[in-house]
This record gives sequence, structure tokens and C-alpha cells, in this order.
Amino acid sequence: MLDIKYIREHAEEVKENCEQRRVKVDVDELLRLDGERLKLILRVEALRQERNEIAEKMKTPKAGRLERASPVARAGEREAFITRGKEVKQEIAELEPKLKTAEESANNLLLQVPNLTHPDTPRGESDADNRELKVIGKVSKPKFQPKSHVELAAQHDLIDFERGAKVAGTKFYFLKGKLAILEQALIRYGIDFSMREGFEFLMTPDVAKEEVMVGKGFLPRGPEKQVYYIEGEDLALIGSSEATVLGYHMNETLAADQLPKKYVALSHCFRREAGAYGRESYGLYRVHQFSKVEMFAFGAPDQSEAIHLEFLRLEEAFWKSLEIPFRVVDCCAGDLGGSDYRRYDLEAWMWGKNEGKGGWGEVTSTSNCLDFQARGLNIKSSNKEFVHTLNGTVVATPRALLSILENHQQADGSIKIPKVLQSYCGFEKIG
Repeated sequence: MLDIKYIREHAEEVKENCEQRRVKVDVDELLRLDGERLKLILRVEALRQERNEIAEKMKTPKAGRLERASPVARAGEREAFITRGKEVKQEIAELEPKLKTAEESANNLLLQVPNLTHPDTPRGESDADNRELKVIGKVSKPKFQPKSHVELAAQHDLIDFERGAKVAGTKFYFLKGKLAILEQALIRYGIDFSMREGFEFLMTPDVAKEEVMVGKGFLPRGPEKQVYYIEGEDLALIGSSEATVLGYHMNETLAADQLPKKYVALSHCFRREAGAYGRESYGLYRVHQFSKVEMFAFGAPDQSEAIHLEFLRLEEAFWKSLEIPFRVVDCCAGDLGGSDYRRYDLEAWMWGKNEGKGGWGEVTSTSNCLDFQARGLNIKSSNKEFVHTLNGTVVATPRALLSILENHQQADGSIKIPKVLQSYCGFEKIG
């Protein structure tokens, strides 16, 4: 979350940022509630101090003024203390619920305020306005008509969408045979790739408490509910290991001389994709469950921009090694997530998009979130400042499998396995 002090001092800037990010939040109402909250805090604290002073005066004095007074005077003054003590207690009892309501109302609005936006981030409303930075690899249409991964999977019996829907509902699926092995190869290669770069490997829980998900800047009960909740529990299935890795250091102080701390995590991810239908969702492109290998860093404020560029470099190197054409885009303000300060996406070429004409599809992203998430989860360094948090996808398996099938297909319908994965798979082609 943003620092409320910053919002008080830069209200117009925050309003403009919300507008650029396409986030509707009443900043004026937030500031009004914040002012009400501050007044109530001051009044309640003053009353609590007075209550403590009365209690101290009510104690049997040793050599004070009340001891030297006559019995009648002592009784009268004691009665006044009792009367005032009751009044203070009653006023505190009346104000504390109002304070709690004001705090909750202000906090609910504060959670809706997005992160600040990097000054070089392009302005725009959707991913159509993202700025292309570079294209790596050459997109050249083969001499035959390329098939979509859905057609290729049917040809080689690699995915069973029908039985996935029968067992778990639409957009769930079974991977079969060599494609299932290829997924495991991608996961292991992604982990090995990251560990060679100095990342510590974590296998995270597949669930997180709501306070962790909210603290990282996600509103799971918002208008597009993306989370599967576990009934009767304060738990939800995670949509990314971002929540669990951030929660790993929640309410902790990290040694400043050991920053940055870098992790690579494997998790199973679950997303309801509410509101997603109507957007591109063919085959494996948009599903409810998948595996993902993801990088994370907790760094000092003066480290985060360099770490962000490092994450982008590593994502490019990983996807280049898969021999798949892709482009890098600088995401516009309207396409950023609530916690993103700046985000770069990698979009691979996919022949199945646009009714077989082909197009770019997002396969990874990397975000610098500054101290936005660390503030919500209370993660500081030993120099008493909030750390900066960053994340970057190495590989989300459905879109990686999709990209490999469509870009490495051959004229006879077989699919070549990228060289870097052949030793992990134990075979060189499918079909």
C-alpha cells in the first residue's frame, strides 16, 4: 500500500495517477476519513492518559495533598475522581467503535489506491498501448500452414480438455504422454537456470491467508474475483507464488548487508479468470490451474531498478534458449497491476492466435513494486526502511507448452524439442 503521509502531501498527484491507472478510488473521501481517524486517535489517547492519571491519583497517597486534607475533603475529592473516571470510561467506550469504523473505512480505500508509476512508463489504457522495446528471434511463416497447439495436441493425443472438464470443469485439462514430460522438463530447467544465477529455491504452499494476499496489493474480493476460497477457512488457493514468497518474510526485519535476497519458487497456481471470457482464451492460453517457476527479490531502495533490469535480462535469456521468437514490451499505465511501479512483459509468437494468422501472447512479466508490498506486509531492513520487492516469471507452463508446440512444429506434424530441453525430456521430438 502507499504511505498515507505521501497521499496527504501529494493528493493531486495521487488522483492523477489513479486516473492514468484506470482505478476509481475517492481520494478526497480517503483523506476525509483519515482526518476523522486522526482526530479520534488524539481524543482517545488523551482520554486514556486522563484515565491513567485518575487511577494513579486514586491510589492511597503516601504524603500527598489528599492525605493532609480532612476526611470530608478526601471523601469529596475521591468521589469526584470516581465520577470523572466513569465519564472518561464511558466516552472511551463510545469513541473506540467509531475509531475502529473510521480506521477500517480509511484502510479499505487506502488498499484500492495503486502504486506510483515510473515516469518512463508509457501512458495508455490497455495492453494495446504497451510500448514495444525489441523483438528477439525472427518470425517467419513456414512453407506449410501452421497448426494451433490445440490441433497438434489432438493429432498426437497430448491434451484431454473434455475429460478435464468432466472431472473439474471447463478450462481444466489433462496433459498426457510426452507433453506431460515436457512440462516437467520446463519446470526443472527453469529451476536449474535460476539457481545457477544465485537464486535460492523454494517450494511454496498452494494456499495463503487473505491478510497475505491483501498485503501484497491484491484485492481478492474485488469486482473480478480471481481467487478460489476454501470454505470455512481463512485461506485461498494462490494465483501465483508471489503471495507465499512475500508472506515468507512478513513482519520480519532483513539484514541490510544481506540484501538483495533472491528466491526462485515453484508453485501450482489457481485462477478463476472471472471476467476473462471474451478475451483470448484458446486451448492452454487461459486456464484455471497451472504450474509456474518465478523469481523474487527483496532489495534495498537503491538496488531495485538494477534488479528489475537483471530479471528482464534473465527472462530474455531463458526464452531465447527455447528458440522461440518473442518481443519485450514496456507496459502502459492502464495495463499495470495495482502493486506494479513498472512492468515489462515478454510476448511470444503464437500461430494459433487471430484465427491462425498468428500474433503475440504474453508469456512472462517482471515487476518492480518499490516498497508498496513491503509496507502492506511490514517487511523492513535493519536500517529501518521498507525493502523493495520484485518478481519475474521464468516459465508458466501452459503458455510455454503452447509456444513450443506452435513454433517448433514441422511439416509432417511432428514437434521438435528445443535443444536445451532434450536432456531433461529424454527425447528429441514429439510425433
